[in-house]
Amino acid sequence: MVLEFRDDDVAISVKNLTKAFDNHIILSGLNFDIPKNKITTILGFSGAGKSTLLKHLLGLLRPTSGTVHVLGKNIFEFGPMELREFRRNFGMLFQYAALFDSFTAFENVAFPLREFTDFDEAQITKTVSELLKATGIKDEAFHRLPGQLSGGMRKRVGLARALALGPRIMLYDEPTTGLDPITTKMVNDLIVSTAKYHRERGLTSLIISHDVKASLAISDFVAFLDRGRIVEFLPAKEFIRSTNPLVQEFINL
Repeated sequence: MVLEFRDDDVAISVKNLTKAFDNHIILSGLNFDIPKNKITTILGFSGAGKSTLLKHLLGLLRPTSGTVHVLGKNIFEFGPMELREFRRNFGMLFQYAALFDSFTAFENVAFPLREFTDFDEAQITKTVSELLKATGIKDEAFHRLPGQLSGGMRKRVGLARALALGPRIMLYDEPTTGLDPITTKMVNDLIVSTAKYHRERGLTSLIISHDVKASLAISDFVAFLDRGRIVEFLPAKEFIRSTNPLVQEFINL
């Protein structure tokens, strides 16, 4: 089952998206929509095509055929500079936070503001401090390097950096991979609190994951990707009761 939403309620619309490398099909005629102002998770086994799909949503890969509309725009019609500018609508929390090792927590969050805005240093200091505090980083950690931070703190700094330019869509790539249960819960709580905090401006959250338990607990909708196809897409409360055998196999692993 694939859910349908009103056009006004759609943040990302994928139509007939196919990607093949040589004769190997990675994505096969995908059709689905990601609703605005909700948390949606895409689950799937390794090799299902999750990372390839994410790269298409960001315009990092071009499809063999099909389209991706983001906020009503066909991103494959953009030129390189237009696409670079449009990507400011996205925030991205990478699997291992991907912080700059030689930058402090403060400098990591300040980086996109210095690159893409005309903020003066006073504005940057105010904005960065607010973002770090909002994601649970205390003042004494502002000037620590990533190597001096715990895994959970690095995730918080990564999220603060991802939110720096006020994105309309937050992408989370395997946000809990490699984390202990306590830190996993912290990250999941952070995703939910971030979505709630930015709900008034319509922040859309999309998670790429293999963590079934977390997905069912924090998501509004859950999709299952298998061999390049969306084989199930349901509200999270209904997903666990899916009659699709692949979904049940995944849930019960």
